Amino acid sequence: MKTGLRRIVMAVLIGAVLAGCAAHAPAPDYEALVASPDRSGADRTNDVRRKAVQFLAFMDVRPGMAVADISAGGGYTTELLARAVGDTGRVYAHNTSSGRLAERLKKSAMKNVVEVTGPFDDPLPPDVRNLDLVTFNFNYHDTTYMAVDRARMNRAIFDALKPGGHYIVADHSALPGTGVSVGKTLHRIEEAAVRREVEAAGFRLVAEGGFLRNPGDPRTAPVANPNQPNDEFVLKFVKP
Repeated sequence: MKTGLRRIVMAVLIGAVLAGCAAHAPAPDYEALVASPDRSGADRTNDVRRKAVQFLAFMDVRPGMAVADISAGGGYTTELLARAVGDTGRVYAHNTSSGRLAERLKKSAMKNVVEVTGPFDDPLPPDVRNLDLVTFNFNYHDTTYMAVDRARMNRAIFDALKPGGHYIVADHSALPGTGVSVGKTLHRIEEAAVRREVEAAGFRLVAEGGFLRNPGDPRTAPVANPNQPNDEFVLKFVKP
């Protein structure tokens, strides 16, 4: 093998090894991350309902990852992701309009966050590609009563992920057979409907998180101010 070709091959091999190492960076201490003293009281209250430590572990978010948080809202999940990916990672926080993250972005923990705006069915800039993880938490149901092409949305997320990348969808559970019909009235969606739509984009379901389940929820009332904790599903899909 000629010297020049040998150098190219070695460079490719070294790059692959380094990429593999980055992809398998040790998980951070999620409990310590959630307990960070500079997190707000409102976020700590939300931790109890969202079971933040278990959620982070289920997402398996690690240092160095490139992540997108779809429908980031005020940035509760975004900040947790930013702390987990660390200084070597990047989080793209998506909202359909700008300004919702303005205050939170002032925090030092958010220095690796890039705010992006766009419609649900075209949520990320074209240069945001090869992501390790995309999260869409508790707002998928909202797209069912908006002018959103959900097939296009899920395909856009599929295209933004690298092969082997994960797509997490969590939402409030509706009764079997209701499909997407109660998104506006109850702010719920049938789990099977989400699975059908996401798998139609090319994803494969690889795990279900049971830590937010509540069999005692009749799933017939709106999720605001419930009489009992809402039954919520958390699904992990992979891009083959």
